[in-house]
Amino acid sequence: MKEQPSYKELMARVKAFTFDVDGVFTDNSVILMPGQQPMRLMNVKDGYAVQHTVKVGYKIAIITGGKSEAVRERFAGLGIQDIYLGASQKLEIFEEFMELYDLKPEEILHMGDDLPDYEIMSRVLLPVCPADAAEEIKNISLYVSPFKGGHGCVRDVLEQVLKVQGKWYNPDDHHQTKDALSW
Repeated sequence: MKEQPSYKELMARVKAFTFDVDGVFTDNSVILMPGQQPMRLMNVKDGYAVQHTVKVGYKIAIITGGKSEAVRERFAGLGIQDIYLGASQKLEIFEEFMELYDLKPEEILHMGDDLPDYEIMSRVLLPVCPADAAEEIKNISLYVSPFKGGHGCVRDVLEQVLKVQGKWYNPDDHHQTKDALSW
């Protein structure tokens, strides 16, 4: 009987990433103010990791049921081109993303935290989730980050994949520090 590869071995095969937003990049909280869109807090370290991942050549898609234009602006500012807001059928959008870049599910890491992510996560190479994800999502995840949503779980998985593939930060490459203003 062949042994199942470890999540680290699977990380070596990742070519693209897809992410939910609420509960992954955020802690699932929103700040409500009369007459304004709900506000979300996002982790700066997650932002740096996203920006670096895009710069070294990976495709990242944001697939969220939320409709906040501030979310679109945040991710566009980090270099992500594929931002899908108001995604009621996440699997269909995931399939469009794969077709657009000629990707296969077995080349993708998806991070989600709750049931709307279940279908995508059951199809990808590497389903992962934050520490505080729903139990159903934890049960199908091959890696559960020790970090909660909005508290560094995105940085955790991106850094691990890029380190396994030799594309994480190189301290001898000092030009990367100019990214600091965009996180």
